[in-house]
Amino acid sequence: MRLAIPIAGGRLAQHFGHCEKFALVDVDPATKETVGSTEVAAPEHQPGLLPPWLKDRGVNLVIAGGMGGRAHSLFEAASIEVLTGAPSECVPTLVQRYLEGQLVSRENACDHDGHTC
Repeated sequence: MRLAIPIAGGRLAQHFGHCEKFALVDVDPATKETVGSTEVAAPEHQPGLLPPWLKDRGVNLVIAGGMGGRAHSLFEAASIEVLTGAPSECVPTLVQRYLEGQLVSRENACDHDGHTC
């Protein structure tokens, strides 16, 4: 399983669409271990680009702080699960918390319609 985590300054970027890089982390859910990890520069921000871009890189799950409703829908259409409301922590901590079942979707921290991000 491949996770994508938007990062800025080495931590989860709270605004998904404007991150510096993505950490792509391969995990084995059965053993709850990380089996590989890489960072890739995020493409220039363009509405609707990230779901197919991450799908092409084998991503199954995105861990995000905030994400607009349209982006969330586009990921759903691309069969990529989205976990929102994650705290701004370093990648290894987020991955470990996810594997241990301690990281679950919470209220979306970014609402473009309500201008809260």
